[in-house]
Amino acid sequence: MTPPSLPLLTHQHQRTAACLLSWSNWNCPTWLLWMLWAWLSPAWAHQHSHPHSIKIPGDITLGGLFPVHAKGPSGLPCGEIKKEKGIHRMEAMLYALDQINSDPDLLPNITLGARILDTCSRDTYALEQSLTFVQALIQKDTSDIRCSNGEQPIIRKPERVVGVIGASASSVSIMVANVLRLFEIPQISYASTAPELSDNNRYDFFSRVVPPDSYQAQAMVDIVKALGWNYVSTLASEGNYGESGVDAFVQISREAGGLCIAQSMKIPRDPKPGEFDKIIKRLMETPNARGVIIFANEDDIKQVLEAARRANLTGHFKFVGSDSWGAKSSPILDHEDVAEGAVTILPKRASIEGFDQYFTSRSLENNRRNIWFAEFWEDDFRCKLTRPGIKLDPEKKKCTGNERIGRDSPYEQEGKVQFVIDAVYAMAHALHNMHQDLCPGAIGVCDKMDPVEGRLVLSYIRSVNFNGSAGTGVLFNENGDAPGRYDIFQYQMTNTSNPGYKVIGQWTNNLRLNVEEMQWSGGDRQIPDSVCSFPCQPGERKKMVKGVPCCWHCELCDGYQYQADEFACEMCPFDMRPTPNRTACRPTPIIKLEWHSPWAIIPVFLAILGIVATLSVVITFIRFNDTPIVRAAGRELSYVLLTGIFLIYLITFLMIAEPGPVVCAFRRLLLGLGMCITYSAMLTKTNRIYRIFEQGKKSVTPPKFISPTSQLAITFILISFQVLGVFIWFGVVPPHTIVDYEEQRPPNPELARGVLKCDMSDLSLICCLSYSIVLMVTCTVYAVKSRGVPETFNEAKPIGFTMYTTCIIWLAFVPIFFGTAQSTEKMFIQTTTLTVSMSLSASVSLGMLYMPKVYVIIFHPEQNVQKRKRSFKAVVQAATMSTRLSQKSNSDKQNGETKLEPDRMQ
Repeated sequence: MTPPSLPLLTHQHQRTAACLLSWSNWNCPTWLLWMLWAWLSPAWAHQHSHPHSIKIPGDITLGGLFPVHAKGPSGLPCGEIKKEKGIHRMEAMLYALDQINSDPDLLPNITLGARILDTCSRDTYALEQSLTFVQALIQKDTSDIRCSNGEQPIIRKPERVVGVIGASASSVSIMVANVLRLFEIPQISYASTAPELSDNNRYDFFSRVVPPDSYQAQAMVDIVKALGWNYVSTLASEGNYGESGVDAFVQISREAGGLCIAQSMKIPRDPKPGEFDKIIKRLMETPNARGVIIFANEDDIKQVLEAARRANLTGHFKFVGSDSWGAKSSPILDHEDVAEGAVTILPKRASIEGFDQYFTSRSLENNRRNIWFAEFWEDDFRCKLTRPGIKLDPEKKKCTGNERIGRDSPYEQEGKVQFVIDAVYAMAHALHNMHQDLCPGAIGVCDKMDPVEGRLVLSYIRSVNFNGSAGTGVLFNENGDAPGRYDIFQYQMTNTSNPGYKVIGQWTNNLRLNVEEMQWSGGDRQIPDSVCSFPCQPGERKKMVKGVPCCWHCELCDGYQYQADEFACEMCPFDMRPTPNRTACRPTPIIKLEWHSPWAIIPVFLAILGIVATLSVVITFIRFNDTPIVRAAGRELSYVLLTGIFLIYLITFLMIAEPGPVVCAFRRLLLGLGMCITYSAMLTKTNRIYRIFEQGKKSVTPPKFISPTSQLAITFILISFQVLGVFIWFGVVPPHTIVDYEEQRPPNPELARGVLKCDMSDLSLICCLSYSIVLMVTCTVYAVKSRGVPETFNEAKPIGFTMYTTCIIWLAFVPIFFGTAQSTEKMFIQTTTLTVSMSLSASVSLGMLYMPKVYVIIFHPEQNVQKRKRSFKAVVQAATMSTRLSQKSNSDKQNGETKLEPDRMQ
């Protein structure tokens, strides 16, 4: 690295400075340090005679670098005083020190002092001044130095500076940082924003509480993307600011992708006549790139706007300006209509109320520590202080000392005051955390912090995180940069009471833009386009044009595809379908049979009627439990059979109810159980009748197992097979629900549906009913065999008619159930068919077996009387005779006139 030239230095001095600027880890020879000391001695002597620094005593000393004066004219380092950027900022450091020293919780029992220097807004002068900070770190051999009387001089040991606050200009900070890093003195700047200071290899001891300009470029990229632009041009004033800003914008946009630069032009330092007209003409070579990113000074901005007006392009270009444009009115003066809609950014600032109170209360009497305050006082109030030996200028009024800032002179807080205060507090918090770790419980500075190690202080600085003076967080990244915080403005003319800049958003590492508050030329709320190709419609993917990354064609995602990103379509998961605009997948609607559906109303109506009828029969039988008709019907098996009929009706509600583990379990159990109970009881009855009369043909001895207890036992044994099979099914495959997405998945995804059902396939349903069907068929066979027995003595014929009818119903059920397997209404048709068929089967059984008996019991009680008991032999003989007579003569038959009472036979 080439060292900067130092003013008024000998060749040897320049070699010393060169060594300092290239020195790392104390590699310079000792003789060069001695030469540096020899060179500095007269400078320090000069400073003591003409003070250019403020000394605030304290336990720990901080350095401060502020541009108290402007650059001086040729031959002089310093010029006129800078009231805002100099005095305001320097007083902000003094204010922060006062606040910290009075805070019992921050660095308790430790006083922060300061050594504050004037940089005079010149990098070389600032370098010379900053050497004051490193003098305590240089070991000086004074053994050969003698006073005029021959005695050794008494040299006061300079204070040790543990950290430096400053500088302001980036060029000054760069120069100073090169020296301070050699002596490992941390530095925190409050105003330097050059991107190169983010290089942690070259400026490892440099930190700053303001964001670097690279963040500004990032914010502008985010704004462009938020506006939906992907095709923009750039304009830069020739020089470090404009060119580095545009370079950062282009680099960030290239890394981010999706943003192309149509034109990139540079405005010369000394533009020729017509230069700006040529620039506008070149911008119009890509008319779709309406967005123009501009890093330029105020004069260039004004010239660009004027050229756009001459080309009759008012409202065509939409500018995005850097902080050099900010919220200034001078660049757009007389060209407001061309600038309308321009988006600009400015670092976020806050006015510190406490500082206003502090600064406006400063006077010549209470602010003697500021050696430049008298000069500020004269400049601010345009008066002259009387000094011994200096004649008062008659053209200037005499200062009374009673003037007050803000009352007798205009006052507005300088924009960087907040950052100066935050920089001092950052250093204080770092020292506080360091003291807590190294000196736990110690009062004041302990031995471990005397002297303070610079690299250790740096590590604590980089780890601070606290709320600053404006309430925003103060922290640093690995490069020592503070988070970027910007206010975003838009220049608006229409629909506003006061035309001007309006805050429309913020940027703090990420963009927050209130697009709804933006308006463009003529008050239009629609964001103008600045694209090569217009965005694809939702559900369309981009097919890029080769070699032109910001131009593309659009292709629609079809079928069950959705737009995964702007370049690809992907299939939705099996249980999902694309949204109408195909930008995402949404769950496929899940359907089930609803209670209010016509497919459910009819089965439910039939089931309710059947349950009412069944309960009526049960109540009637219980009420007339000991009457002959009830006893002759076989009370025990009748109640079992009626229970089965009730369960058959009940299964309708389970088949329509929303599937769930409990509902599915009861479906498995009751779907076949009701029919199993019904037909087991019927089979036991027909078998009993058949065996009785078959036995009667051979002997007068009654057959075995015809008692009520035996009949119940046989029935429950038959039922147990069904129950056992269901519980084995439970163990092998626990009941659960499934959603069948394949059943209704047509080519049009809008018609796709998922069917919520129990884990019962058509085959498992038939298997569940198969045992009941076997019982039904067996019962039908016995009914056919018993058809010759006269109905006067048994129920064989009603049971037979019941079974014939039931078989017809189930024969009709099979083709309907399986013939609708491909229908979109499959679930509804099959459920309705099944439940109606079961309800009809139960109704046939109930109507043919029990309704005639209930009719006689209720409406003809005279027939419900006890007949004379006969022996088994007499009964069989009478039945045989009756059969013969019925075959010869087709006489009338009266049901229930002579009923067999098997449960009372001995």
